[in-house]
Amino acid sequence: MWALLALIAFCGFVALGTWQVHRLHWKHDLIARVTQRIHAPAVPAPGRSQWAGINEHDDAYRRVMLHGVFLNQDETFVQATTALGPGFWVLTPLRRDDGSYVLVNRGFVSPAHRDPATRGALAPQGEVTVTGLLRVTEPGGAFLRKNNSANDRWFSRDVQAIADKLGLSPIAPYFVDQQASAGASAVNPMQPPSVWPVPGLTVVHFRDSHLSYAITWYILALMVAAASFYVVRIELRQRRRRADHQAGRKP
Repeated sequence: MWALLALIAFCGFVALGTWQVHRLHWKHDLIARVTQRIHAPAVPAPGRSQWAGINEHDDAYRRVMLHGVFLNQDETFVQATTALGPGFWVLTPLRRDDGSYVLVNRGFVSPAHRDPATRGALAPQGEVTVTGLLRVTEPGGAFLRKNNSANDRWFSRDVQAIADKLGLSPIAPYFVDQQASAGASAVNPMQPPSVWPVPGLTVVHFRDSHLSYAITWYILALMVAAASFYVVRIELRQRRRRADHQAGRKP
C-alpha cells in the first residue's frame, strides 16, 4: 500500500514541477512581450470598431496616443499607493472626436491635493493629445475591498462602473495611464512635487517565482524516490536475514 502512495506522490510532484516549468516559459514570454510594448513607438488608441477584441494578453501595456477633450469636472479618484505614499489615481474622461470616451489616468495625487485648486497648475483645457500605456479594465475592486459607486469609493479602475456613475457612453473597455512628459524629473519621495497629479508612476512588475517552485516540487519528488529506495533496501535486507536465519535452522 505504501508503495502505491509513494508512486502517486512521486508522479504528482513531478507533474507539479513540470507545470511550473511551463508557467516559467509563459511568464518569461509575457515579460518579453510587455517590455517590447512599453518601449515601442506609440500607436493610435483602439477605436470603437476594435473594442470587442481588446484583451489582457494582446493589448495590456501597449503604448498608445489619443486625441480629444478632457471632461475635468468628472474626475474619479481611485485609491492607490505609490512611491509618493498613499493617495489616489485621478481618472478623467477624455471625449474623442467621434464622440466616444476613454478614461485617462492622469496620475497620482496625495490626499491633500484632491482639490484641483491645490495642485499647482490648471487642468488641461481644450483639445489635447495624450500618450500613455493601455490598461485593461479592472472590474469589481481590490482584494477584500469592493468598489462602492453609490458612495464614490473606488479601489480599482473599473471602467464600466465609473462610466455608469458618470453617465458616459459609449466608453472604451480600457483606460490609459498617461506617461510623464519628456524631460520630467524622477520622482523623489523626499521632495514632494510642485504640480499634481503626477503621471508616469505605473509599476510594471510580474512576480516570477516559478523556477523556485519547480525546483521545490522536483526536490520533493526526489525525496519520495530516495525514501522509497531506502525503505525497499531495508525491506530486502530484512527478508534476506530472515531467509538466512531460516536456512540456518534447518537440519
